[in-house]
Amino acid sequence: MGNLGPVASHDGRIEIEIRDVDQTVIGNPAHDIVRLALSLASAARGNDLPGVTTAQMLEHMMEGYLRALQRPVATAADDASGDDLAPIQRALELSSRRSWRHLATERIKGVKPVIPLGKRFWLLADNERAAIEALFREEATLEMLKKLAGDREPRKVKVADAAYWMKGCSSLGKLRYAVLLAVGKREEREYRLVDIKEAVDAAAPAASRQALKKIGMTQPENFAERVVTGARALAPYLGERMLASNLLSRPVVVRELMPQDLKLEIDALTREEAVGAARFLAAVVGKAHARQMDAATRKRWSAELKRNHSKSLNAPGWLWKSVVELVAEHEVAYLEHCRRYAIA
Repeated sequence: MGNLGPVASHDGRIEIEIRDVDQTVIGNPAHDIVRLALSLASAARGNDLPGVTTAQMLEHMMEGYLRALQRPVATAADDASGDDLAPIQRALELSSRRSWRHLATERIKGVKPVIPLGKRFWLLADNERAAIEALFREEATLEMLKKLAGDREPRKVKVADAAYWMKGCSSLGKLRYAVLLAVGKREEREYRLVDIKEAVDAAAPAASRQALKKIGMTQPENFAERVVTGARALAPYLGERMLASNLLSRPVVVRELMPQDLKLEIDALTREEAVGAARFLAAVVGKAHARQMDAATRKRWSAELKRNHSKSLNAPGWLWKSVVELVAEHEVAYLEHCRRYAIA
């Protein structure tokens, strides 16, 4: 469930939105439903909840998703009310209390305008630093920063520090940078932390060009434009803080980091909280999908999701089958990994 969580808009509003959009494509919305259902089933297993609770979570997940299709508006934080949504409430409350000091301490180990070099942050080559400084002189980049800050007049933007950001194995061989910006004159200076990430081809299954052509749609060929376009459709608060650009002849996504952005980490769930979280998070995904559909499409998709329900499960049979098969595959892979590690 780390792909969802509190996300802040440029003017301080906070909602639960989809956070991970690197793989976003125009495709079958069922893939997002299966992915969420698998995350929820894994959370239930991790909390030692019985299998019947997983079935109930999928039922309430479909209830929340279908209800969201009928009301395609942004998910309001006020919707997270009720005892069964206590974990969601706690995440939103924690998010609302965070400030620049929290972000700086977590990301760069302090509020000093310096990115500390070490295991996570590496020294830039001269051409990398020159390219980053040129990027933050471009009109499109400055315009985005001005909009996010609500500035009526342009303020001076300077790269205070920058470093290569080593965030796991996926960073290797790809461009990934942390950039600390100084904005404004010395007496009123503010600092902002920006993430620059190379956009790559999506592994997620996408609709074919022929299928998109039939409905008058196209998917951006540029990887960075695909990610940003998807973000603005699925998670508006996140998407407004993202910009597609190029750095060292590669497509990159420039994103301002906000203190309020958090992964949704829910531990020690009760049965009621697990069911409530399933319903709420499915509504988040449902509203993200509904914003992209007209009324006729929403009606057809809702009707499709209401088909193939069994007498014992008020959810599509294909969803239950997919979750069971994927959980089993994960368990097999995990045990095989453990066996190989133990005898290595």
